[in-house]
Amino acid sequence: MTQAQNHERKAKKILVLSTDFGTERDEIAIPVERLRELGHAVTVATPSGKDVQTFLHDRDRDITVPADAKVADIDSAFDVIVLPGGTLNADAARVDEGIRALVSAQARERRTVAAICHAPWVLVDAGLAKGKNLTSVANVRADMENAGATWHDSELVECGAGGWTLLTSRTPADIDAFVSAIDAA
Repeated sequence: MTQAQNHERKAKKILVLSTDFGTERDEIAIPVERLRELGHAVTVATPSGKDVQTFLHDRDRDITVPADAKVADIDSAFDVIVLPGGTLNADAARVDEGIRALVSAQARERRTVAAICHAPWVLVDAGLAKGKNLTSVANVRADMENAGATWHDSELVECGAGGWTLLTSRTPADIDAFVSAIDAA
């Protein structure tokens, strides 16, 4: 995309919701960096307001990603909410009342939610998975299906069921398609 084409697109307000521990590095660092490079206003928020300690392959501590806000202090509308994965992050995010409330409000307002890897767990606990076509890391497929979603083994699934758009991808191997879909949303 040329610089002129980039300026013709409307920059989006994007909220990345993560916990401060256990997020898969490439599922937060790459989208944040690329979406900012594309001219979008990206805010990273955690329940604690602390920076995000990332992990590589759920095993090894890696970089930290700076948080811009505390989840409880988020009070404006965003064009897209992004939920990065990582087993520890997604497991904690799915039970965080603030994260679930923001994601639920996003869907009620018919705005886009994007989730990768284990992050669709948040949709299950927020009551938003039922009736959706989606993907995730394969080992949570049964959770998605048990919640009433239709699971697909695809690098990107876009679903408009229920009047709001859900973008999902499986793993960091799908990050290019994931970021492109968020950019185009």
